[in-house]
Amino acid sequence: MAVTEGWTPSPNQNGLAETEAQRRLREEGFNDLPRQKKRGAARILIEVLKEPMLLLLIAGGLVYLAIGDLTEALMLLAFANISVLITFIQESRTERALDALRDLASPRALVIRDGRRKRIPGREVARGDLIVLGEGNRVPADCVIIEGHDISADESLLTGEAVPVTKRPDPSGQPPNHRRPGGDDQPIAYSGALIVRGTGLALVFATGAATEIGKIGRSLAELAAEPPRLQVEMRRVVRAFGLIALLVCGAGLILQGTLRGDWAAATLQSIALGMAMLPEEFPVVLTVFLAMGAWRISKARVLTRKAAAIESLGAATVLCTDKTGTLTENRMKVAELRSRAQIFDGMAADEASHADIARFGVLASARTPVDPMEKAFHDLADDVGGGAAQSFED
Repeated sequence: MAVTEGWTPSPNQNGLAETEAQRRLREEGFNDLPRQKKRGAARILIEVLKEPMLLLLIAGGLVYLAIGDLTEALMLLAFANISVLITFIQESRTERALDALRDLASPRALVIRDGRRKRIPGREVARGDLIVLGEGNRVPADCVIIEGHDISADESLLTGEAVPVTKRPDPSGQPPNHRRPGGDDQPIAYSGALIVRGTGLALVFATGAATEIGKIGRSLAELAAEPPRLQVEMRRVVRAFGLIALLVCGAGLILQGTLRGDWAAATLQSIALGMAMLPEEFPVVLTVFLAMGAWRISKARVLTRKAAAIESLGAATVLCTDKTGTLTENRMKVAELRSRAQIFDGMAADEASHADIARFGVLASARTPVDPMEKAFHDLADDVGGGAAQSFED
């Protein structure tokens, strides 16, 4: 994690020396956001085997094997293996998919080191790096813009507001004492923001967990996960049945041994009686249904890191959301068109005058737009001309 205090930015526009950048990465860590530790195959298997219902199946199978009932033992152990296998495969696939998504989502950065521009992975950006910002770039770390022209950034990832905010360069390179995302004319470009207009140079002052988005990730990582209610109830059932079975075993052992005098036979019979009272089918049914739920929502491109989350999702009765990007699409759209004294619904633009307005909007925008408003102009041109935005430019 980068240290954000106690340093003075250098006016040297050659950027960091490569050796200094590597030293800071070794001492302060890579520019990675806080996240849960990667779950390998061994960890996933241990977590699956810690479930009390699966432990019950395995213990029951071993007991039947010990008393010589091979059929019951193989049946219970087979059920346990099926349950473990289904859960293990589902969660392993999800972990691999999440790792691939993290790699794809990691931005690359254009930095100046030893006086030369160099494209590097975002996680290798070090505190004090001089980075080049341009339209369409994702900001890799919190930085102060020291030079720039007409810079605007989309900070909706941090604030939820899709409208870009303008940036005002500060040649001193010193981050303000009181800073927060959102608001115009700040000199800071925050990690995760998208540059939608302009170009500039910026000096990195915070990386990794020290960034604003890193602080959010750190707070989320500290939250304690509450187990699903179905899982809690199942564990309660296991404990209750286990206690009852233990009492019945003890009573049966004492009665059989006292009345008949054959303590060996009484032990086997009491164990068999106790095992018959345990609900061995519960873990199989629970695991299969959760795995089916994870498979079904995976068709909608939703990844389930833990199968138990399916029960929590199914038990939800109220969803609380904010507005931008959740209930809305986090993008702009032309609502209406005005031509002289006339006002037209932007959704129903089909006249020649509408095509002219759409053409002017496209010509005033970038050929490949990044700014949300310019994207809205291109979408309007496509709607009016049936995919004619490119032809308008030509």
